Formats: sequence, C-alpha cells, structure tokens
Amino acid sequence: MKPELKVLFYLKKNQRNKGGLCPVMGRIRIGKSMSQFSLKIDADAGLWDTKAGRMKGKSHQALETNRAINRVNLVIHARYKELSEISLVVDANDLKNASQGIASTQPMVLDSFRTMNDAISVRVGKDYSKAGYEQYLNAYKALEGFIHRKLSLKDIPFKALNYSHIEDYYQYLLTDRKLSTGTGGIYLAYFRKVVRNAVNQGILPRDPFCGFAYKTKDPVHKTLTKEELEKFMSDKPMARQQKKSKDIFLFGVFTGLSYIDMKNLAYGEIHTMEDGSKWIVSKRQKTGIEYRVRLLDIPLAIIEKYRGQSVNGKVLDVPNKMTVHSGLNAIAKRCGIQKKLGIHMSRHTFASLITLSEGVPIETVSRMLGHEHIKTTQRYAELSLEKIREDMNRLSERIAGKFTLVV
Repeated sequence: MKPELKVLFYLKKNQRNKGGLCPVMGRIRIGKSMSQFSLKIDADAGLWDTKAGRMKGKSHQALETNRAINRVNLVIHARYKELSEISLVVDANDLKNASQGIASTQPMVLDSFRTMNDAISVRVGKDYSKAGYEQYLNAYKALEGFIHRKLSLKDIPFKALNYSHIEDYYQYLLTDRKLSTGTGGIYLAYFRKVVRNAVNQGILPRDPFCGFAYKTKDPVHKTLTKEELEKFMSDKPMARQQKKSKDIFLFGVFTGLSYIDMKNLAYGEIHTMEDGSKWIVSKRQKTGIEYRVRLLDIPLAIIEKYRGQSVNGKVLDVPNKMTVHSGLNAIAKRCGIQKKLGIHMSRHTFASLITLSEGVPIETVSRMLGHEHIKTTQRYAELSLEKIREDMNRLSERIAGKFTLVV
C-alpha cells in the first residue's frame, strides 16, 4: 500500500517583508519523505487560518491568495497521480520538482531496456542476428507485461527495484506466460543485463539479482531417428511447397546449416578442393564463426535441382519458416512420424544421426556446425540407442576373454 500524500500550507512568520506580510510556504509529505517550498506569494498573518492553510475572509487579497494556493495544490495532486502510475515509490522532493516543472532524471527500467534494444537493432547482421534481436524484443514485452499487470505501473525506477521483484517476475514468466525454464532464464538474463548496466553506471549501488538462483534445463534437441529419416526421404509429396520444404530440410540434415544460413548461402561460398570435392566455407550469421562442411551427394543434387531458380541469386530458394514448417508436418503426418517437425531439427539430426552416430569426432562436428564452444555441440548431439548398442558390442568384443570372474 502506498503512503498517503499530505500537503500543508503555512506562513513563515519569522520572515516578514516591509509591509509586514509573511511568505506562504508549502510542505509535501509522503511517508517518511518531506520537502518544503515557497509559493512566491505573501499573506497577512492576522488573516491566516492555520488549520485550513488558507486566508480568512473574502477580501481581494484573500481570494487571490487562496486561488493561487488551490492551483498549486491541484498541480501537486495531479503530478502525484502521474508519478504513481509509473513508480512504486514517489519521493516528496521528486514530486515537488515535477510540480514546479523541473524534469525528473530518475532512470527507469523499461526506458533503459528500450535504449539497449535500440543499440542492438543497428548491429543486426553484424554481431547480432535478426532472431537474436527479436528475442530481446520479446524479453522486453514480457517485462513490460509484468510491470503493467502485476505492479500496475507504466515503468519502474531502478531505485525501487528489489529482490522480491526478481522472484515475482520469474514466477510470472513460468506461470502467467507459461514459458519453459530455458526461455524464462534467457529473458531473466536480458533483464539482468539492463540491471548490470545500471550498476556499472552508478545508478544502482548493488545488483538486486545478487543471491537469486533459478533452475534451468538444457533444451532437449529433438532429432529424427534413422527409421524416421528413411520414411521422410521415401515420401513423394505432390504439392510444390511440400517438395521444396522436404528438400530444404534434407539439405540441412546433410550439411548442418541453420535456416538463415541456408537462406543466405551464395555460390561464392562453395569451393572446389584439389581432390574435386565441394565444400561450403562461410561464417554463421548468428555468431560470425567460420564453418566448413563438405557437400555430400544429396545436398549436391538439391543444389543442382534449384540452380537458377532463386529470385535473389542465392543457391537455394528457401520459403519462409511458416511455409517450411507447414510442409514438413504435412509430410510427417503422412509418414506416421509422431513428432512436430521444425527446420532446426534438420541441424540436430545432422549432429546426432549423420555425424556423431557414424563416428565423426565431436571436435570435427563442432567445427562443421560453426560452434564457438564444444559444449554447445554436446547439447545438440543426442546419441541414438543404436549407436550406444554398437559401441557396447564393440567394447564387448575387445574385452572378451581378458577378464575372468573368480567365484
């Protein structure tokens, strides 16, 4: 519950002017904060009603003085209402400044978040991808929703931010927004980035996130099994967009390229080596990390199939994601694949089924995927049960007869 606003008007009787009049003063009190100011008008102490904080009588001087006091009182209450809509804590001195037309320089959370996002927007295509930027925008919208709906504010000043707000916001992300712990953790990380900027700039004396811990789970990267991939490849779609969706997905399965890197793939990024093999050598748009991957027979055939068909001169004519996903799931339904297919699943399948399960070292896979850290590749790579069985059978053959159990 917010503290009550109290406004008092009184005379400063120890400072009379030459005519014997006293300055009219105002005092704002909000909770424990208090601020005083002068109304720049004078009044006769003999006609002053201390309890009402106004002049007595209906003389011209009394009416004019009381009108001036009432105008100031109305402005103070109007500014208080405005400040209460954007801040949990309204300070008496801030209210006095706002009432006198002095702009508040109190740094606000959402305003700072927008400033950070604006700075990121001009770096899209350089060290930020469009998808990454959109995630920052989504994180902003989530925080804005929390501040509007749960705190009933338009914004919140950094100085009002505390540990309980962090806890409540995380709860809001998981329950009201129904986000996974992974996505919720990302949104919190972006919020904390804003807070840490405020700490570094001296706006906050300490980080309200300090001591806050939350559980996160590594995302489960779904892949196709060998049987599912065979079903998918054997399907013969009739619709043009389904055919294209299938080809784009298979290109990703056998190269590991992400959707945006397939869409941007240019002929100049395909190199023929001394042995005649063709390789894609490029940089990931998301991270700027170089990747190298050899083009096997299937992706080579797909390249030739679409040669010259792309309107922008790129290697592949890649539809928008919604069209691709719609086509993929129509094929999956027809093939009896009980999974929701997305274009990024092709990249996961490349990591798990096509490379790691076939014995390609994880260091090599990491380089082909353009990962900066091998830990990222480890999260992508799911070893199939078939691969585990093969490894254990191989181990069984190697140690056969080498160990004896003494009973």
